[in-house]
Order: sequence, then C-alpha cells, then structure tokens
Amino acid sequence: MSTQSKQRLISLPRLLLAAFIAAPGFVSSQPTISATQVAPSSVPGSIHADPYGRGAWGCPRGFQEQAALCVAVKVPANAYLSAFGNEWECNRGYLRIGERCTAVKVPDNAHPDDQSFTPGWECDRGYLAVNGACTPVRVPANAYAVDSAFSGGWECDRGYRRDGKGCAAVTVPAHGFLQRTGDDWGCDRGYRKQADACGPVEVPANAYLDGTGHGWRCERGFRQQGSICEPLVVPASAYIVYSGNDWTCVDGFRRQGEACIAN
Repeated sequence: MSTQSKQRLISLPRLLLAAFIAAPGFVSSQPTISATQVAPSSVPGSIHADPYGRGAWGCPRGFQEQAALCVAVKVPANAYLSAFGNEWECNRGYLRIGERCTAVKVPDNAHPDDQSFTPGWECDRGYLAVNGACTPVRVPANAYAVDSAFSGGWECDRGYRRDGKGCAAVTVPAHGFLQRTGDDWGCDRGYRKQADACGPVEVPANAYLDGTGHGWRCERGFRQQGSICEPLVVPASAYIVYSGNDWTCVDGFRRQGEACIAN
C-alpha cells in the first residue's frame, strides 16, 4: 500500500466525526455550567489518579465537589478557607450560624473558646454556665473548685466523698487503706470487705492466697468444693490440665463421667 493510501485511511475517521457534528440534527448533551460551577476537567489540577491506578478526579483548593462539578467556595466575612481548602471556618471570636459568622458575646467572668460544641466562650475557673451567664460556684467545706461542669464546678478533697451537696469524711476501718481516688477505701492483702469492715480471708488447707489478695485458690492437684480443697482423683489414661485443678483424657480417649474410655 502506498504512503498516500495510508494517509487517506487515517484521515477518514476524522472526516466522518466532523461531518456527524456538523449534521443539522446534532445537539450537544452537555449541561449549561455557570461561572462558579465548572466541570472538573476544566479546572486546573482537578484531574488526578488514585493510588490504585483507577481514573479519579478532585477539585482544587478553593472549590468543593457538588454533583460532579467543582463549585467555588464562598467565604463570608470574618471567615477563612479551611486547611483542606474545600470549606470555610469562622475567625476566633466568631461563631458559625448558617452561612455567616456572628460575633460571639462573651459574658462576664468568661473567656473566648473556639472548641467544638461550645457557644464560643467558657466560664472562668470558679464559675459555672447557667442560662447563658457565668455564676459563682458554691464550693462546700472540704472541697475545691474545678473547671468541669459535670461535677457542678467542685470536687471533694482527698479523704472525703460526695454526700448530697457537701463532702463527708471517708471512714477507713482497721486493716484498710484510702484508695488512689481518695473517695473510697480498700482492704489490705489477706483481708476482704465485709460491710464497713475488713475481715480476714480464711484460706483452707491445700490452698493459697490469690493474686488479688482478697480470695484463695486450690493448689495444683486439688479442686475447690465449697470452702475446702479436695484432691483430684485422676483416672487411668488421663492427666492434670494446665490449671492444675482438673484433668482430661489423653489422645484416643474421651471423658465419660469420672473415667476415660477409648474412642
């Protein structure tokens, strides 16, 4: 085939496409796009490939995706474009209400706070938010002020616990100690709580004090029966399990009652 013939074959599809577009009945199906709504392919930097090699697109900074379009972000007064570039946030001292930023009115005895789920301000230490204002916290005896509204603005001193609207002293019994939280007590090792006292743990024969120090376990080769430790009766073709307080059959046998029978 000559060189001229090859060029004619290559040009043929282009000529057919041009003729089809110029035909009287041809109408473009592309929707009308406004100045602030542009197709992703027409926005510089909007087309990118994802890590898996598949085709994907994303809007550049200052635009956000809406119905397969890149729409310009409208930043209101007293606001700025967010770090991701597809949203806006209010300046410090302003609160987002709808699509605008409203100045925060900080009440007396409070300070601005731009954390989420706050009205834009927080009461000073020693004050509590009540109906949009900051009222002084009434700290009872043997307590101190805190900046947490969940505790009513105060907590009891160490060695005291809440009792209604005040703080009552924690009474630690003999062989007991004040726990780390400071509002309760626990028993020394070898003792356990019995009402308002610490009673000794009665360890039976062939047993030992457990890791908690407030109970006991049977030694290896014994099992608990009520308040005592009875020796294990290990049948033929069986052995004591890892815990030391029971037995199981060797391979080829199964447990039936207190014996091991062949499978």
